[in-house]
Amino acid sequence: MSASAEPLPTRRGRPGYDRDQVLTVAVTLFNEQGYDATSVADLASRLGLTKSALYHHFDSKEQLLALALDEALDRLEGVLDAPDAAEGTAVERLGAVLRGAVRVLVDKLPYVTLLLRVRGNSDVERAALERRRAFDHRVTALVVEAQRAGEVRSDVEGAVATRLLFGMVNSIVEWYRPTGPVDRDRLAHDVVALALDGMRTR
Repeated sequence: MSASAEPLPTRRGRPGYDRDQVLTVAVTLFNEQGYDATSVADLASRLGLTKSALYHHFDSKEQLLALALDEALDRLEGVLDAPDAAEGTAVERLGAVLRGAVRVLVDKLPYVTLLLRVRGNSDVERAALERRRAFDHRVTALVVEAQRAGEVRSDVEGAVATRLLFGMVNSIVEWYRPTGPVDRDRLAHDVVALALDGMRTR
């Protein structure tokens, strides 16, 4: 464990964290250890709180997971409903969705990382997977619309194209570092340029 991850001295009495801070630490720990392998005692230790102080903020570990997944999914779904994803041609809207998804991933990297590791082992995880599928369906509909308009190549099935596009986007969690040299907006531009130039009709 690094020095920055050393547990803080246990606090007694009124907790010294707000809900957002507790959730942020929980997401970090879930990503480090795995959700199933992380106990409430682990989380309390990392925060330097007693378990009773932790329960001052949240009812259960599962509630923390649900809120973390909602944070990632709400942001991603918001991309589909943003004004720039509702105006212009289908390929322009698809580009807007891809740029928005990259920005969400960068801004909420730990939360999206956790979402991408969900495997459906609980009701909370299954609900998150269902929302991910609904997101994919909406993107696929946009890909198909662009294909029918002759804006992108139609020799790749729409659902497959969506999986490949978001395979590229989602891979960012494996290598992107917020403190690194890659600018968020430049990264979004590069993803769209690479993805859509490869899909455009010739």
